[in-house]
Amino acid sequence: MARAIPSSGERIPAVGLGTWITFNVGDDAALRDECTGVMAAFFQAGGRLIDSSPMYGSSQPVIGYGLGKLGRPAALFSAEKVWTSSPAHGAQQIEQSRRLWGVERFDLVQVHNLLAWEAHLETLFAMKAEGRLRYVGITTSEGRRHELFEEIMRRHPLDFVQLTYNIVDREAEQRLLPLAAERGTAVIVNRPFRQGALTRKLAHQPLPGWATEIGAGSWAQVLLKFILAHPAVTVAIPATSRIDHVRENVAAAADPLPDAALRQRMAAHVRTL
Repeated sequence: MARAIPSSGERIPAVGLGTWITFNVGDDAALRDECTGVMAAFFQAGGRLIDSSPMYGSSQPVIGYGLGKLGRPAALFSAEKVWTSSPAHGAQQIEQSRRLWGVERFDLVQVHNLLAWEAHLETLFAMKAEGRLRYVGITTSEGRRHELFEEIMRRHPLDFVQLTYNIVDREAEQRLLPLAAERGTAVIVNRPFRQGALTRKLAHQPLPGWATEIGAGSWAQVLLKFILAHPAVTVAIPATSRIDHVRENVAAAADPLPDAALRQRMAAHVRTL
């Protein structure tokens, strides 16, 4: 279930936990406790990487609340983002995010959707050199700005990139995923279910016979196994508000995974549905 971060050799589980929308529950005590339950199940299943952003509403304080209730699990791999158009405000925003999480430092900070990326990368690399974070990355989603993304990947020693990749959104296969493998850059995959649209679309379709060949008991596991079988992918970050789903998602990383030929069959099958 674990894969190496190329820049360090550290190994992290191949399924993480996204928090976009699902953890944006404000101050509702019952919903915060539900999110804590999801985090507890995630850690119990062997998960480590939790990803958030200042863009995600109340997700950061909800994560901090959950981590506090769970006794600050040592397994946590904290992945945060800087998201501000003000170059001067980047370090202050990261510090505010750190306080909301209640962590000593972030494992990974990413420039969210390349906003003010030049100044923020300078800040992040300086923080890494000072030991104030461990890894530096950039993000994009929904196929946006891939040409600029590729240029930044070639020019800078990034530890991580985060991008959209799933069984129907496969543009990243052409250039970004091969480049990540060439450059030794870890890849975080966002929107593995197209924000739930794929799982909703497939929910009433029978699982094909080849699903048993890869140990997939649900469409969510089929979709995740397709992604995780790509050799350049390090971790996928599905978001969920349900304990059963987080367990199901983490379990999808277990062998067997589809080979290249079966991946093509999988994609072709989903296109027909």
